[in-house]
Amino acid sequence: MECTIGNVKIPYHIYGSGRPVLIIHGLTLDHRSMTGFMEPVFSARDEEWKRIYIDLPGMGESKGYEELNGSDEMLDMVLQFIDQMIPEESLLVVGQSYGGYIARGIISKKREQVGGAALICPMIVPDKNERDLPLHQVIYQDENLLSQLNREERKDFQSLAIVQDEAYWNRYRNEILPGRSRADSRFIDKLLSQYAFSFDVDQRVPSFEKPVLLVTGRQDSMVGYQDAWRLLENFPRCTFTVLDRAGHNLQLEQPSLLHRLCDEWLDRVVENGPSYR
Repeated sequence: MECTIGNVKIPYHIYGSGRPVLIIHGLTLDHRSMTGFMEPVFSARDEEWKRIYIDLPGMGESKGYEELNGSDEMLDMVLQFIDQMIPEESLLVVGQSYGGYIARGIISKKREQVGGAALICPMIVPDKNERDLPLHQVIYQDENLLSQLNREERKDFQSLAIVQDEAYWNRYRNEILPGRSRADSRFIDKLLSQYAFSFDVDQRVPSFEKPVLLVTGRQDSMVGYQDAWRLLENFPRCTFTVLDRAGHNLQLEQPSLLHRLCDEWLDRVVENGPSYR
């Protein structure tokens, strides 16, 4: 399915029924990077929550995005998507990495409509040179697996994976690589040149008093974990977690822990009441 906004076509995939959850992937990826770890969370709640997975412009199967510039316009596309697809309903927002940045942008613009948020390894500081990052560290390495990969596969896999085993590789191949192969590299470069919003998004979301989950990886050398700590005061109902043995793709390295954290977050959202306004 597609949502058309001007010339831009945003593909989306819906699973389940009930209250809407907008789920946003990271940079250069597509919806498959999110369905792989979010759908198991919702398997026992299929009729309670309607999950809406999108492909951001310039990624996945999106079309007509070439004239977009920067994260302000990316956020505007997602806000218009909400206006078309979820105009009157309260919703939850889930964002991973760059999707976590866009999710905070949504809260800053539509805070009364958002009933809760889950931020997984969220990008906090747009300028990578200003991030507080740990060095890349490998916790476990399966040499037998690595010997079976070609040079390009091995280089790509090892660039982020801190647990380099067969389980991670199989999911990485099925959930991460398909999106990366589709991303428009020219558009991504243009987006990165205006990667930050024109406003400080985290000054726009103080005291968001709905249930929030913020999960980071102790070995995340892409966005880190320390910069995320300063968001805690913005979210009085936030569970903040730093997982060991977890890098930027912590959903592949600590799937069971992440599943339980997401499940508990949904319990808190339900407890908070059916009406978010």
